[in-house]
Amino acid sequence: MQVLGVIPARYTSTRFPGKMLARIHGKPMVLWTYDGASQSVLLDHIIVATDDERIAEVAEHHGDDVIITSSTCRNGTERIAEVAKKLHLFNIIVNIQGDEPLVTGKVIDTIVEDLIAHPDAAMSTGYVSITSERKARTRTP
Repeated sequence: MQVLGVIPARYTSTRFPGKMLARIHGKPMVLWTYDGASQSVLLDHIIVATDDERIAEVAEHHGDDVIITSSTCRNGTERIAEVAKKLHLFNIIVNIQGDEPLVTGKVIDTIVEDLIAHPDAAMSTGYVSITSERKARTRTP
């Protein structure tokens, strides 16, 4: 079973252009996301999928693999579909939102384990149950 993590990252966000390169403690957001995803023990490979040379350059300088996607992709799902058409080696593809700088390998592994356990499932989404008002204000799972 080959598992690919794809981080779709676009520069031209309508609400926050350049969000993927916004610095959090001195490091671009997309790199925080990549580093969190790289903690996964079940991902065989991670790719940043972008149509923007600025994001590609930052990711490549960080040592990340990048695939340049079409600028006509309207969203991350279309960007991931384009990557999936190019790479046929993977049984499972995980969509790791580029603007999730707090994502952890543990969260990703839980999703992958669920997909492995349910091979007929087309997709899986991670979530945290909110069981109290205090937990609703807490950002970590």
